[in-house]
Amino acid sequence: MDSDIKIRAENVNFYYSETHVLKDISLDIYANQVTAIIGPSGCGKSTFIRLLNRMNDLIPGARMQGEILLDGKDIYSPRTDVVELRRRVGMVFQKPNPFPKTVFENIAYGLIINGIRDRAFIRDRVKQSLKKAAIYEEVQNRLNENALMLSGGQQQRICIARCIAVEPEVILFDEPCASLDPISTRKIEELILELKKDYTIVIVTHNMQQAARVSDFTAFLYLGEVIEFGPTSKIFTVPEKKMTEQYLAGRFG
Repeated sequence: MDSDIKIRAENVNFYYSETHVLKDISLDIYANQVTAIIGPSGCGKSTFIRLLNRMNDLIPGARMQGEILLDGKDIYSPRTDVVELRRRVGMVFQKPNPFPKTVFENIAYGLIINGIRDRAFIRDRVKQSLKKAAIYEEVQNRLNENALMLSGGQQQRICIARCIAVEPEVILFDEPCASLDPISTRKIEELILELKKDYTIVIVTHNMQQAARVSDFTAFLYLGEVIEFGPTSKIFTVPEKKMTEQYLAGRFG
């Protein structure tokens, strides 16, 4: 149903200078669902999700054609406040990237740069964000320690808490477990399943088992095109396209 669509990409083409990276992508991302973007390296997965919060704007020579609508409004309109867009559509990257600050300062950072000065409010929001990111119990006595002293899996959950603190509506995960061990990966996957109650989630992953475990919908990209998109259960059991079936069987990629 259209009312459940949080983000709609319509006939999206994207270029790095003269290189045509994404070709006529049309895709609906549903509210409070996890959408996985899968496909071999270099197929445009990360490029696509970076369009959803205009991160590609920062790349010289990058240009987009088509429309991307958030709650029905074109995010590439000249009237769009890009800072506000990136608050609404947060992002967690492949490698944990906490700031070289304390755990507390990491989570409070977005609140402070948004002009919030109420210390009691900030303390409460930091605590709630750490709880939502399933890391509060592990760091409640380490809030004044440098976040870089934490393990990789803990750092990634700190980055998720930092994202949550400014109350986004959508969270983009770009290969969030690529540099993590299996135990940390499981914690992040469990967290993603929990977070979809409150957020719309898009995850880029090379790990097809991960896509099968955490997502409700899956888009398979190949050479910048959407080959197939649909409910994950259908894509992984009865894909319509031969190429999807071959990719899932590990015959290429």
